[in-house]
Amino acid sequence: MPKKLDHTAACEHLCRVDRKLARIMARSGPCRLQQETTQSIFEALMESIIYQQLNGRVAATITARVKALFPENTQRIRTRRGLVDGFPSPEQILAASEERLRSAGLSRAKMLAIRDLAAKALDGTVPTVKQANRMSDEELIERLDSVRGIGRWTVEMLLLFRLARPDVLAVDDYGIRKGFAKIHKLAELPKPKELLAYGERWRPYRSVASWYL
Repeated sequence: MPKKLDHTAACEHLCRVDRKLARIMARSGPCRLQQETTQSIFEALMESIIYQQLNGRVAATITARVKALFPENTQRIRTRRGLVDGFPSPEQILAASEERLRSAGLSRAKMLAIRDLAAKALDGTVPTVKQANRMSDEELIERLDSVRGIGRWTVEMLLLFRLARPDVLAVDDYGIRKGFAKIHKLAELPKPKELLAYGERWRPYRSVASWYL
């Protein structure tokens, strides 16, 4: 089940160090950032790859089709939406032909990315959840950036929503930059370096600040 997080200390700190953000927090109410269910880093990243640059409904349909390609995979996992089918294993992905994977609606680029992800899960590049919990944010970003189709932003979303890391600030995220621009009444989006510098005052709770933005 999703992990319930207590953001009291984070909100108190953010309200103390940033009055403009504090006003937004007061209007928005309690922070509802919670940890999502994560069976494995491999599965979380596979889902991220499928969802990249797609409408959520379309991505969900393709995800279900990918799972349906492997009827022998009977694993079921519990999520906020109830019991759902699990993802195929890395071995199953690598054993499947490119044509079979593409038949689910995956683009060639995503099919190749998923196969690379599977290979790197088997060779140990992609850590287990237990291993990931012992690694720093930057260690995980550097390690997973070597996977085809996975960049810094994708890993930051993993850190933020799946691993519940408290101090993540994805300065390349459009929503975060847009929220910052609205709060500060900027005509243009802030440059990542500017947002990173400003966000130093939010440490060590930049994840909650990101959620409000």
